[in-house]
Amino acid sequence: MTLNHLASFRADVTPPLGHPLCAGWYDHALAISDPLHALGIVLFGDEAPLVLCALDWAEMSNLSHLAWRERLATAAGTTADRVVVQCVHPHCTPWPDEEADRLVRAFPDLPRVMDPVWCAGTLERVAAAVAEAARRPRRLTHLGLGQAKVEKVASNRRVMGPDGRVKAVRWTQTRDPSVRAEPEGLIDPWLKTISFWDDAEKIAALHYYAVHPTSYDHDPIVTPDFTGLARDRRAAEEPGVLHAYFTGCAGNITAGKYNDGARENRTVFTERIHRAMVESERDAPRLPVARAEWRVANVILPPREDETMEQLLTRLGNASCLPRLRTQAALQIAYRRRMERPIPITALSFGEEAHLVHLPGESFIEYQIFAQQLRPKAWVAVASYGDCGPGYICMENSGAEGGYEPVDSFVAGRSEAILKNALRTVLDANRG
Repeated sequence: MTLNHLASFRADVTPPLGHPLCAGWYDHALAISDPLHALGIVLFGDEAPLVLCALDWAEMSNLSHLAWRERLATAAGTTADRVVVQCVHPHCTPWPDEEADRLVRAFPDLPRVMDPVWCAGTLERVAAAVAEAARRPRRLTHLGLGQAKVEKVASNRRVMGPDGRVKAVRWTQTRDPSVRAEPEGLIDPWLKTISFWDDAEKIAALHYYAVHPTSYDHDPIVTPDFTGLARDRRAAEEPGVLHAYFTGCAGNITAGKYNDGARENRTVFTERIHRAMVESERDAPRLPVARAEWRVANVILPPREDETMEQLLTRLGNASCLPRLRTQAALQIAYRRRMERPIPITALSFGEEAHLVHLPGESFIEYQIFAQQLRPKAWVAVASYGDCGPGYICMENSGAEGGYEPVDSFVAGRSEAILKNALRTVLDANRG
């Protein structure tokens, strides 16, 4: 397809005080530190439009995620399989899942997952912003492709021992100095930026980096945290340009090596991310927009096999069980009940030069690196946290290695092969 126009949109998605945070796993919102936004672009050409949306929420899953894709598709005049909605994943923000919320409503002692009325109104507000933007597109002539290394932010959460098993977990805040002293582990240190131009005038820039964007955890004060604050600073520097940020495959990546919990670290991380955003655009090569290709591979990732649906329903109704584990059961039930609705894995390729990949769940960093290895000569950026119904998407051997993520994952280890095959398809791996 040929792309020749672009529209950008922005809408406020800040929850009201008292709204559930992180699917009710955290306390309800007690204060608003910084506003949250839905930010994105609509691309136009000789095929149906494409919508790329970054949402300042922790996650969004199952029927709620599908509803957003369908509604934004209607607003842009396209179809749901040409819409991506990727959450940024700051923890102290909403996580809508309408089926999980319906399940917990039967138990008054459980915190709600979401406020359906407010969430529906927010979706309409974002759809209105998309529709308004689609009425006034700008000409698109060039792309800018850049990257810059981020210093002292990301580290792998899974600190491995000599026996090949996880010996320590590096949380968002890691207070144990011996755990912080361990090597960074496997990360992708590069922040990547693709910018869109009308000749010499920049219209929009999309930034990608893989880290859990949370500096204080279990703090019921709403904020897009350090990656969102860096993005907002960048946008303030260029008022006429849309700046959006997408979190990469950060399922096993936190700032824990560099974060002992000190409050000033949010400012430190914001500065480091902002610096990389600026550097990634400095002297970035530009190329004319030639033909592009949109590829979709629909997948069904099998649910984990160590607990049956009946056991999950029992856990949900068990008043003696921790509320967090009961809500987790509701989310797993919601995922299993949508099994007949596959999850799209998508990629937007600009010739051989650049590829934007969109993945579901909290995918491990290994999937981002795998996608880049499939196209080693190209510029490849990956956004994770699309439909978060699967939860953590670990590797086949992650369960045997131990650690936190396999315990909280909603899908089986054999999902690795399925997801990698989908990446081969959307990146047309045979072309190298």
